[in-house]
Amino acid sequence: MPPVTAPPPGTRRFGRFNWLGLATLIQREVLRFAVVWTQTLLAPLVTAALFLVIFTIAIGEKRGAVMGVPFTTFIAPGILMMTVIQNAFANTSSSIVISKVQGNIVDTLMPPLSPLELVVGYLAGGVARGLAVALAIAAGLALTLGIVPAHPIWALVFVLLGAAQLAALGVLAGLYSNKFDQMAAITNFVVTPLAFLSGTFYSVAALPPVLNTVTHANPVFYLIDGARYGLIGVSDTSPWLGLVVSVAALGLFSALSWMLFRTGWRLKA
Repeated sequence: MPPVTAPPPGTRRFGRFNWLGLATLIQREVLRFAVVWTQTLLAPLVTAALFLVIFTIAIGEKRGAVMGVPFTTFIAPGILMMTVIQNAFANTSSSIVISKVQGNIVDTLMPPLSPLELVVGYLAGGVARGLAVALAIAAGLALTLGIVPAHPIWALVFVLLGAAQLAALGVLAGLYSNKFDQMAAITNFVVTPLAFLSGTFYSVAALPPVLNTVTHANPVFYLIDGARYGLIGVSDTSPWLGLVVSVAALGLFSALSWMLFRTGWRLKA
């Protein structure tokens, strides 16, 4: 009987794709937010409700209809998508930064997971959290405002694209950040402005030409506009254009994440 020899270091013994390792990584990322659901799922629902109530009380009746629908109905899809992308971004970025700060990122890098599997695993966790938040808010909108998705397939597509896109951006932010204050700076000066200045609370048709052009260069605008089309059937641009831009942005962020995992940028001493 020939002697049993160990495979060379780095050899993958799970075939071309490590399904078991990927499933384990996804499970870890989902459990990270599921075990603290009051913070990761309930809190966003309360925050979204507060946004809706405050804007309705402050300017709802004075603003009147926007694009043929009541102001409260108009801003509801924007608030939903804004909450989704913020939570998807937070899920991936916080996971990587916490692991780097605590020094246990090696537990993620040592298993036989390829850069592609790492990207897919982190994105799956972010998408799961974003989708859970979206379903909770959508149920609340249906119960309180009677909003039933006008185009449910479009709504689901843009929610998934938005969660995946910002989850990929969260991976990039997590890889860049070595400290919590760096992560907070990206959240406060990049993600929040992108979410607020993208037609969440207004129609971009009301903006001056220069600001209108700038808004159309913001990929988050197409996510919010697409979600609005899916939920209430009105939008500033074609959902097909939004789909193309969103897929392209997701592909770009995911490719950059793959490349940085592959090179070990800011991960290896």
